[in-house]
Amino acid sequence: MRNSLDGSMLAAVARRLSEVDTTRAARYPGDAGGRQPVHTCYVPADRVNGDVAAEWGAAALATLRDHAPRAGDFAALLGLPGELAEAVHAKVVAKLSREPVEDLRIDFEDGYGARPDADEDADAVRSAELVAGWADPPPSVGIRFKSFDTRALFERGARTLDLFVTALGRAPVLTLPKVTDVAQVGALVELLTLLEERLELDTGALRFEIQVETTQSIVDAEGRLAIPRFLTAGAGRVSGLHFGTYDYTAGCGLSAAEQHLAHAACDFARHVMQVSAAGTGVRLSDGSSNVLPVGDGVREAWQTHFGLVQRSLAHGFYQGWDMHPAQLVTRYAANFVYYLRNAEPDARRLRTYVDKKSSGVLDEPATAQALAMSLRRALDCGALSAEDIERLCGLTEAELAALAHRETP
Repeated sequence: MRNSLDGSMLAAVARRLSEVDTTRAARYPGDAGGRQPVHTCYVPADRVNGDVAAEWGAAALATLRDHAPRAGDFAALLGLPGELAEAVHAKVVAKLSREPVEDLRIDFEDGYGARPDADEDADAVRSAELVAGWADPPPSVGIRFKSFDTRALFERGARTLDLFVTALGRAPVLTLPKVTDVAQVGALVELLTLLEERLELDTGALRFEIQVETTQSIVDAEGRLAIPRFLTAGAGRVSGLHFGTYDYTAGCGLSAAEQHLAHAACDFARHVMQVSAAGTGVRLSDGSSNVLPVGDGVREAWQTHFGLVQRSLAHGFYQGWDMHPAQLVTRYAANFVYYLRNAEPDARRLRTYVDKKSSGVLDEPATAQALAMSLRRALDCGALSAEDIERLCGLTEAELAALAHRETP
């Protein structure tokens, strides 16, 4: 056979592509594994006393007993068929009794407000000591400190961060709100590096979430997408992007009545977040709903929240923020419904892929990974058990985890 390109020509091009491959692999390592909470519950720091998670769970169960004590109530309220309503209601009760809060954020920002420095100092140390003493803490706990948007806020936020991490003595989850410029991300990285050195923590132990709640965190002043630059400045420390519903919609100039998660302006921001974070291992969280299940409006608020959580899940946002204990009811109900409805078809497709059987759907490795990830999330939140997974698709928990990360079980 006669060809026109010799080996030396191909080798030169291959070398350049190898550099591209190396850079891409570093930037887009994929999901790091481990559990992602289905929500973040945030509580003002001055209200963090005793066992917050147990208190939220008890309050959620009390509201459930008062407004939907039976599975039939769930069926009517959420539009579920009887058998599914029975399963979901039982799982919600069990979850609220066993592990009501998956991720707790102690808030020193909007929910806490501006306080005298001595008060915030005391709350930072007190809450850290409280967390350190919990015998059975939520799987994930951290703080949201003040933004770096002005000199005064930076100094206050940095001091609270320092006091809390120093008193705790280990790495909590950290949330940086209202980011408007990449320099703020770089400044936080500097502070965390110094804290690790002073506290003798492992390099890179202190990581943080960025709250996407300003228009400048979507498109910067020069018309560029801002989030990719934030991730670069984060130097591998950015663990998540969390959407902020109300600051963002207000920043877009929407009226109060239009400030809600289902608005098209929020969809645009979430799509930018999704594309910017895809493949990087940085996880996404949706925002909150301020329609609270209280007083005479519990059932209507539950229906609103349930619909919004279902919408988030359908758009690939597997986490969201909760503002009130009674929202835990519909947070878990929505997740359990979502995963239980998808469990059998997802498991069947995954088993067919693993067995390399012929079917009416030709799934790619990326789709098989997505199927495994969905079942993994169902297992993590309590929608399914390891026994359910093995019964549905014949895979052990370890085999499922391997498929979720594109390894051969």
